[in-house]
Amino acid sequence: MFVRIDNVPRDYAWGSTNGIADLLGRPASGAPEAELWLGAHPGSPSLLVHPTSEAGTLAELIARRPAETLGERWRQSQSYQGAPRLGFLLKVLSAAAPLSIQAHPSQEQARAGFERENELGIPLDSPERNYKDPFHKPELIYAVTPFDALCGFRDVAASVAVLDRLISVGRSAGIPHDEIDVLRGILAGGADDESALRAAVGLLLGGGEAAEEIVQQATTIARSAEGVQIAELGIVRLLADAYPGDPGVVLALLLHRVALVPGQALYLPAGNVHAYLSGTGIELMAASDNVLRGGLTRKHIDVPELLRVLDFMPLPAPLLTPSHEGAIEVFAPDVPDFRLVHVSSDAELRLNGPAIVLCAAGAASVTGANGAIEVARGDAVFVSPDERPLRFSVAAGSSLFVATDNR
Repeated sequence: MFVRIDNVPRDYAWGSTNGIADLLGRPASGAPEAELWLGAHPGSPSLLVHPTSEAGTLAELIARRPAETLGERWRQSQSYQGAPRLGFLLKVLSAAAPLSIQAHPSQEQARAGFERENELGIPLDSPERNYKDPFHKPELIYAVTPFDALCGFRDVAASVAVLDRLISVGRSAGIPHDEIDVLRGILAGGADDESALRAAVGLLLGGGEAAEEIVQQATTIARSAEGVQIAELGIVRLLADAYPGDPGVVLALLLHRVALVPGQALYLPAGNVHAYLSGTGIELMAASDNVLRGGLTRKHIDVPELLRVLDFMPLPAPLLTPSHEGAIEVFAPDVPDFRLVHVSSDAELRLNGPAIVLCAAGAASVTGANGAIEVARGDAVFVSPDERPLRFSVAAGSSLFVATDNR
């Protein structure tokens, strides 16, 4: 089964007005277009290009024909309130301004948190709710334009060095930096990197006068040195302009800043603290809406729960290197929920479950066991598992993305 799908971009304020339109060759609305969701998530299920009396969205089609759309394994797969569920969500994301600093829970944390908040009687649509469903939300982002992101804690020694540069600039300019000195002391004096980072993040997110002063001092120092070519000063200015006084302005200095070139990808597992700053990319994730925020936002921040979920172990920037299966690139993280396949020439792809194909450039013929379909730039297609394997006949210069599970 090949089913053409589409959707209306989400108009979050941080979205670019032209990134998604430029990539997919469609008219821009003139409003921010942040994310185009391709999947069956109840928050914005894909629309069937050719709706029927049976279904108008992909979610409705899956609910009515689960064995055909998801395969015979659907009965053993995770369901939500007994309903069949597509376990991954593909997005086209385009950011013109920073997103919130955030992390996502593990499967066990999500299930426990969802049940706990249900028992407390917190409505699912409450802004105070952390867990909207019982699922984890690991994700990857593939850059189709230059893409700027913050992700994961770097070594404490590197963060101390960043604060030292900030303090040095402040001292030279005669700007107070005593509260930044306190933060530096917490980082440098911890028993180990994890405990030092936990204490520093707790201070920044805990509110109160000390945290406010740290952000104010860092912002004043950075703005006093517009001509000083220190990257960390630039990120402070960028974030302070977007979110004045927000603790994320300084929290960002403890994280890796990664500039992806087109074709590179990041993988963000449970507990990884991250924020996208700018750029257009293909995002693929487990189909969940569980987000714990830590800054650069006006939305709810549950500091104790975030500190419980965060992974404070410093690690290298989480670049995801693809493997190659013939002429295709496969970005496969360490979870069974999803993998992203990039197709740019003729190829054959094995599937273990349902898939979504997005044509981002050019055109291609996609042939399965029972049917075939032609796709061109901007087209998206849901593919049922009985079509495996898929064979791609691709025009020169084409670029296709396939989201499927990773079993």
